[in-house]
Amino acid sequence: MAKTINKLDALVFIDTNILLDFYRIRKSDISLKYLEEIEKHKDNLILTNQVEMEFRKNRQKVILEAIGEVKKISAGTLSVPAVLFEAKPVEMIKKAQKQITSQQKKIKDRIDKILSNPIAQDKVFQTVQRIFKTESNFNLHRENKKRYTIRRLATKRFHLGYPPRKKEDNSIGDAINWEWIIDCASRTKKHIIIVTRDSDFGINYDEKSFLNDWLQVEFRDRISQKRKIILTDKLNQAFRLLQIPVTQEMVDEENTLIEERKAEENQSLDERTVEFERLRQKVRGYIIDLIKKKRDEGD
Repeated sequence: MAKTINKLDALVFIDTNILLDFYRIRKSDISLKYLEEIEKHKDNLILTNQVEMEFRKNRQKVILEAIGEVKKISAGTLSVPAVLFEAKPVEMIKKAQKQITSQQKKIKDRIDKILSNPIAQDKVFQTVQRIFKTESNFNLHRENKKRYTIRRLATKRFHLGYPPRKKEDNSIGDAINWEWIIDCASRTKKHIIIVTRDSDFGINYDEKSFLNDWLQVEFRDRISQKRKIILTDKLNQAFRLLQIPVTQEMVDEENTLIEERKAEENQSLDERTVEFERLRQKVRGYIIDLIKKKRDEGD
C-alpha cells in the first residue's frame, strides 16, 4: 500500500536545468504533461528573469545535442557477398536504411523549424514563456522594482563567497535566485521546495538531495526555524509533495533521464581523466628527455 503524503503548503523554485531537460526527455508527451501541470500551478512558482534568461541562452545548445543523438542513428552502408545480394533479408535491411534516412531528414527539418521560429513551432518554449509572463508577487521579472535590491544583496553575497555558486563562477545568477527565494519566503508562511540538478544548492547522495549546510542555516536564521526548505533533483517528488497528479510513466521517464545524464557525466569525467593522464605522461617524458640532454651536454 502506497504511503500517503500530506500536502505541503509550499512555493516551488524550478531551476533552469530542469526546464532545459524537457528537451532531453525521450517522450515529448511526457515533457508536455510536466509543463501542463507546472502552468496549472504557476501561482505557486518562484520565478526570476535570471532563470528565463538562462533558459533562452542555453535552449539552442540543448536542441543541438538532440541533433547529435539523431546522427548517431546511422543508416550506414551494407556490404554483402554477391551470392547474398538478392536475398530477402538484405532487401529488407536496405529498405529499413532508406526509412531511417528519410526519418532523420524529417527530424532535422523539424529541429530547423524549432530553432528558427520557436514562438510558433516549439511547444516547450511556448509554455515556458507563458509561465514566465505570470503576474505574481513571486515573479522577479524585469519590470519588478525589487530587482535592484535583490541584485545588491546578490552582489554582496557573491563577493563574500557565499553559496549558492558554481566553482570559479563569475556570475551572480545563483545568488539572485537565492535572494529572491528568501524574499518570497519572508513574505509568506509557506515552505520552500527547490528543484534542481545542479550542485549549486547542495549535493545528491544515495538517491537523496541535501541542501548546502550554509544555506540551511541561513534559511533558518533569516526565515524560520520551523519552516521547511526541501531540495530535490526530481520534479515528480515536488509534485507529490504538492499533491499534483503524477503518472508512473512520468516518474519513469524522469528517472531514466537522470540516470542517462549521470552516465554521460561519468563518461565525460573518464575521458578527461584519460586525457589528463596522457598529457601527464607526455610532460614527464619531455622532462626526462630534457634532464638527459642536460647531462649529456655536461659530459
